[in-house]
Parts: sequence; structure tokens; C-alpha cells
Amino acid sequence: MCGVAGIVDLVGARDVDRSALRRMTDALAHRGPDGEGYFFDAGVGFGHRRLAIIDADGGAQPYHTLDKRGVLTFNGEIYNFTEIFRMLAQGGLAARTRSDTEALAEAIAKWDIDAISRLRGMFAFGYWDSPRRRLVLARDRFGEKPLYYAQTDDGFLLFASEIGAIAASGLVSQDLSGGAVHDYFRLGYVPDPQAIFARVHKLPPASVLVAQAGSAPKIETYWRASTDGGETADFEDSTIALVEKFDEAVASQMIADAPLGAFLSGGVDSAAIVASMAKSGGGVTACTVGFDDARFDERAFARQTAQRYGVNHIEQMAQFDVEQSIDEVAAIYGEPFADPSALPTLAVARAARYHVKVALSGDGADELFLGYRRYALFAAEDIARTALPASIRKPLFG
Repeated sequence: MCGVAGIVDLVGARDVDRSALRRMTDALAHRGPDGEGYFFDAGVGFGHRRLAIIDADGGAQPYHTLDKRGVLTFNGEIYNFTEIFRMLAQGGLAARTRSDTEALAEAIAKWDIDAISRLRGMFAFGYWDSPRRRLVLARDRFGEKPLYYAQTDDGFLLFASEIGAIAASGLVSQDLSGGAVHDYFRLGYVPDPQAIFARVHKLPPASVLVAQAGSAPKIETYWRASTDGGETADFEDSTIALVEKFDEAVASQMIADAPLGAFLSGGVDSAAIVASMAKSGGGVTACTVGFDDARFDERAFARQTAQRYGVNHIEQMAQFDVEQSIDEVAAIYGEPFADPSALPTLAVARAARYHVKVALSGDGADELFLGYRRYALFAAEDIARTALPASIRKPLFG
């Protein structure tokens, strides 16, 4: 997890407020304790806080392309960066590092924004094209990595990994958005593209923002999930294909020069990830937290998984003050967030930090694989809407 920040003049080439950019970058220090870097030029400034995972020496940022025409500040990981390097090598580029940062920067330098659709990974980045004086912001397909942006009254665009960094600039109003507050109380979170501050926005997932002096920023969607189910396969073939893809995805996320592990609870999602990691080979460290309340304590199930796959299992009782932790979680998320699972996630992250630098988790499995009962109810409602006559359907569903 790194932190990115930037200020760009959308009017001309005025000097950016360097003190404001440093405040923004300092506000992201917790995201990147391993390094800090800046880039300044006429009308633009980038900041970066680095958490070094791959090629600690070669991936320092902001990163300048080989031709010195592009500058990148990047948060995330490009899982297919070796494939990107191979494609670039076919065009004559000799890689200078083993870093996915270089692969991403040189890919954009070669293919422009078309490079983004070639990426597999989680990312949020800002790229400055010096000859064209053009800013490109992009976010990964599912929005795993956050990216906020805002425009000032005098024509500067700010962007950062966290809304708190934009607030730290002192250049953008922190008046609340009435619509965002309404959506929070309705949904439990603030959905894209809104942010809790009225003048700040989130770049939506699978989106790219292009901004040049003299014109309004343009946002385009570079990818949409296919709704075509394709040919129907039988259950056994589909199961085999799913496991193969799952193992491929897990293996692609185990490339790291830093200690790597997993969060392990008693659920199917984290157990499947630990099993797949063990299958890939090498030692696996799994971290579990226990709770005094037996209703929430899943250590017994986690032990079974750890023993079955022979992983290094670290257990620790959750020790935190709930009221204090709520304040800490609120600061971490930066915006109102009403999911109580954030508290046990904080507890296991605290336990894991002393043993690993990177951890895979099972977040999102229920959403991807329809694990909640409401998804089955939605399907039943859809069938009923289709089958029932309007005289019955309208009173039931409106």
C-alpha cells in the first residue's frame, strides 16, 4: 500500500503550491513508511509515499520513463508486470529494474491510455505526459485502490489516495455533501463518484480521467464486466475451471520481496486462499485473532485449516478498546463507513504486522460468489416478476 498525491494547473503552467503538496504527502505517510519522493515542474507537482514490496531499490517514485517524457506516481500492484515487460522487450525496451512500477510507466509511454486495458492488478495512479502537458488518472477495474480528486476555484486539480490528504492541502473546502450524507445513512457507505466533502470526488472503478490545460477533465470507462455467460458448461467442468482461475489469481499475488502471509478466519473464503497459497509452494504464514465472546471466536476452525495445509499459524487474542478502535477505524477509512467487520479486520492487521508485510484476505468473496441470502432472494423475485401477471406483480413489487 503506497500513497499518491498531486497538484496540476488546468489553466496554464503556474507554479503549484509546494507546501500544500508536501502536506498532502505527509498525510499519507502511514501508507508508505519505506520512502518519500517528489516531482515538480511548471504547472505540476507529484508526491509519493512508498511501501516497498517488489524491488526495493528499483521502484522508487515518482518514476521517470526512460525517455524522460513521462512521470508516474503509483499505488498498487500490477500482477502481470512480467508479461508487460516481455511485450515491451519485443519493442526494444531493456528493463532497468524488476519493478512493476517501471513496467506500468513504460507501458503508458508506449501505448498511451490503451495500456490500461492490458493491466491485471489493483492500482490507482497519476501519470504526467510532459510534452503534451497532460495528466492521466486511472483506477483498477473493481476499485480496490482508492483515488480522490478535486478542483479549486482558481483552476488547479488535486488528487490523492485518501480524502484526508486533499483536506490537508488546505486548498479545498471541507463542506459536507448532502447527497453523500444521505447515501451513507441509506447504504452504510458513500458510493462512487461521491465523497463526503462536496468539492471532492472519487474516480470510479475502471475509469480513466484525462486533464489538459484549457479544457475540462474528461472521464471515460475503459472496461465493463461482460454480461454474456457464453456457452453453458456442466457443473464439473465449471468447477475445475474456477479452481484453476482461482489458483492462478492467488499465485499472481504472491510475488513479493517482502514477507507475505494471509488473514485466516473460520470461513470458507480465507481457508480457500490459504489452501491455494500452500498449493503454490513455499512457506505460508497465516494470522488469526481470537475473541473472548464465543459467538465471534473462529480459532478452532482456523486451526483445522492451518493443520491440514501445514502452514505457520499465528494466533493472538484481540486486545483493543472498542470505543478507541472505532475512532481509529474512522480515521483509517477517511469517510463514514458502517461495516462492523472493519473492527476485526483492524485487529487481525495489528496482529499480522509483526510477522508479514503483505497479507492476502478473503474480502469480497460473498459478493463475487453470491454468498449472501439476499442474492437468492433477488433471483427468486426476478423469476416471480417474470412469471406473475401484472395484477399480482404490481401490488407485490410495485
